[in-house]
Amino acid sequence: MGKIVAANWKMNLRRDAARALASSLAGQGRDLWLFPGFTLLETVRQATSGSSLKLGAQDVSPEVDGAFTGDISAEMLVDAGATMVLVGHSERRHSHGETSALLLRKLHRALAAGLAPLLCVGETLAQRQAGRAEKVVRDQLGLVKKLTPAAREQFCAVAYEPVWAIGTGQNATAAQAGAMHNLARAEMNTLGMGTVPLLYGGSVKPDNAGELLAVAGVDGLLVGGASLELESLQTIDDLAG
Repeated sequence: MGKIVAANWKMNLRRDAARALASSLAGQGRDLWLFPGFTLLETVRQATSGSSLKLGAQDVSPEVDGAFTGDISAEMLVDAGATMVLVGHSERRHSHGETSALLLRKLHRALAAGLAPLLCVGETLAQRQAGRAEKVVRDQLGLVKKLTPAAREQFCAVAYEPVWAIGTGQNATAAQAGAMHNLARAEMNTLGMGTVPLLYGGSVKPDNAGELLAVAGVDGLLVGGASLELESLQTIDDLAG
């Protein structure tokens, strides 16, 4: 069985481009996870209907409904066709100041609505240089201790994404990725999440995807910018297959 390729489109693409990309992937019988922007969910859902592609959202509100201007509830995401949702991506943690307490609320809301969370963890360059990388990842994974064992089993994946390697063109070496994946997997095992896939994310491109996928403990990839172009995403998916 091939490894997982999850495409995080971030704040990119418009409907026509998203429709064309999703339709091409669906027509090729690809088995990918797509995380488009909120306004593209319905477009991508229609373009991938009947295919093996899975649809996820990039964020979720910790609230259900009400006076929360600009937020998107888990129920709205489900209504738009999403089955998964990113929680704790580094761009939310660091650019938007999302705390562990807030992320826990988001996890509760996603799970209550039937969305499978993809929890992102990873250290900054300063944390790594200070020798705190392992503690940071352990602490971030420790968040799920506050969930029930049944809830932990509903996660679609966990992604290790070193913050210093996201959008920088600098990716972790195979040795660095392997070491952190071993640590993360050990932590996940203690949490009863031994069968939850563990992905690597951080400047993944066609020219390094094969090396990263060959690392023991890497169950797939969370791809950012390289997932916006059909050819590069095809290449990465072929390597994962």
